[in-house]
Amino acid sequence: MELLPVHTPDGYDPLELLKPLAAALAGEGPAVAPHAVPGQVFEGTLPNDEIAAVISTSGSTGTPKQTMLSVDALAASAMGTAFALKAEGQWLLTLPVHYVAGFQVLVRSLFAGTQPWVMDASHGFTPESFTKAAAELTDRVRFTSLVPTQLHRLLTDPTPETLRLLRRFDRILLGGAPAGAALRSLARSHDLKITETYGMSETCGGCVYDGTPLDGVEITSVGGRLRIGGGVLADGYLGSASLTEEKFVFNSGRRWFVTDDAGDVALDGTVTVHGRLDDVIITGALKVSAARVTDVIEELPGVEQAMVIGISSEEWGSAVAAAIVGDVDAEVIRQAVHVELGAHAVPKAIVTLDAFPLLPGGKPDRRTVRALLERA
Repeated sequence: MELLPVHTPDGYDPLELLKPLAAALAGEGPAVAPHAVPGQVFEGTLPNDEIAAVISTSGSTGTPKQTMLSVDALAASAMGTAFALKAEGQWLLTLPVHYVAGFQVLVRSLFAGTQPWVMDASHGFTPESFTKAAAELTDRVRFTSLVPTQLHRLLTDPTPETLRLLRRFDRILLGGAPAGAALRSLARSHDLKITETYGMSETCGGCVYDGTPLDGVEITSVGGRLRIGGGVLADGYLGSASLTEEKFVFNSGRRWFVTDDAGDVALDGTVTVHGRLDDVIITGALKVSAARVTDVIEELPGVEQAMVIGISSEEWGSAVAAAIVGDVDAEVIRQAVHVELGAHAVPKAIVTLDAFPLLPGGKPDRRTVRALLERA
């Protein structure tokens, strides 16, 4: 089967992707491969004619992988979302379409038969551009997908019109990174209809909504590592049979994607994601949960966002380090973590930033933050 690479640089109109995407979903055209890198080469052979899209992973913690998504997987994801939201409607696109969260806005719109509206991102994501775009939606039922950094910007000294339009959305999907206790509380205080999602390119985007797997999705925890099964799974990685075999495994007659995330699954199927497995920092032979330290810091007055990372240390092997956005004294942070979690969890390095550096898809750039902390 043929593959149609589609360059989606700044200024590209994502709606131009709708026609070739519709053809791919109908089996009447080549699979589409939206990408942001000029001249990007997609190496490998598509395994079958059912592949509709090749989407890059975010690359937030490593080299991006080219994930093959079939018509059936994309359909299962779109239908699962409609079932979870109890409606189909018009979507506002605020994210790049070469990442799965933005791409899925187009997919859901095609399956729902609705016309998405695209925010002008020529000057990046701003509350002004979001508000202007949200005001253009015409359908009675309205949805959008945001990453936490975007919502944080929208709720930092928002105008009445921005708040009015945010409340007008029937549902705001929030994913790509943990929202954090402070942001969740702020969203609730403004009566926003937020649904936190968990998923990745390999699962056609979000497949767990507010801890509940989408219809047809099954989650299990093996040795504390989450595995995902169901119709939303990708067919593997283009040009990487060995990695496909490693990450997509068969067990008990079912196919599973082995994530890099730690988590638990309750008896009723509810999923709790604790963070990436490598977010467990072993410092001085003691284990520290980066997620728990983050929660403690984000509960402090004056802290808007926090990111906790393990950095190399000659003395400790790895040391706990924290980057924050906000206005709080470093000693207050250290005392709070010491009281809640113990001396071993106290950050050895703390940096304060005006905002987290971001990857093109809107996720925090962890590697850049780690480099800043290593130099602190």
